[in-house]
Amino acid sequence: MDRDKLEKIAENIEKIARNTEPKASFYILLSQKSTHIRTKFNPIIQLDQNKKYEMALVNLETYYSFPNIDASNNIFRYSPDAGKTWYNINIPEGCYEIEDINDYVHRIMKENRHYDLANEKYSVKIEPNNNTLKCVMNITGNFRVDFLLPNSIRTVLGFNKKVYTSGYHESENVVNIINVNSLRVTSDIIDASYSNGEHENTIYSFFPDVGPGYKIIEKPVNLIYLPLTLNNISQMETKLTDQDGNLINLRGEDCQSDFISEKRNKKI
Repeated sequence: MDRDKLEKIAENIEKIARNTEPKASFYILLSQKSTHIRTKFNPIIQLDQNKKYEMALVNLETYYSFPNIDASNNIFRYSPDAGKTWYNINIPEGCYEIEDINDYVHRIMKENRHYDLANEKYSVKIEPNNNTLKCVMNITGNFRVDFLLPNSIRTVLGFNKKVYTSGYHESENVVNIINVNSLRVTSDIIDASYSNGEHENTIYSFFPDVGPGYKIIEKPVNLIYLPLTLNNISQMETKLTDQDGNLINLRGEDCQSDFISEKRNKKI
């Protein structure tokens, strides 16, 4: 084997050794009752300028408490007398399935005595169509349902902006019972992240594998390291958002994010 090949092999072995040697690392642990956390470091984290550093999310813990019904979509408006008088049902903020919405509407109608007392029947019934992924609303008698209000629950149930009269109605659109399709963890000290072609600072994205009310414990199996953009870190801002960049409403629950940063060799 000639000298050039031997030198090339030795160079490759040296690269492998440098890249596989133990890396200096440190943890950043953040916990607040908020999905927008600003942290100041005292003392300032000073990194070796001759090295490059990368960071990954190793753990996130919170509760599946973010609502699909809030003040923007919680009004169910109905009339028991063909539109002469109207009643607004304000559904409390929370996590609801279509059956839950129907049950709450019936409870308020019963309190208002707008139901068949003898037969325990209601003139408005809401249920899902699991085959079409739409919502079915049955209205009988002189009852009317008004989805014209800007904060109407129609946006969740998939109905158009209009008044519905007696009869069988299937929503014109697919229900939007889950308005959060993805949870994203962001950090303002990392780089090299893109979403739909747009540059952003998302370090991890996932959707919880538990239902509403349960604790979310997300521990990435394969850590994804992204480069840090600063050599001296005096503060750090992290957010937990949905797929559109909106802050998740945890309704006062704790949110804990754990990161690990490792020192890497300069690119060879």
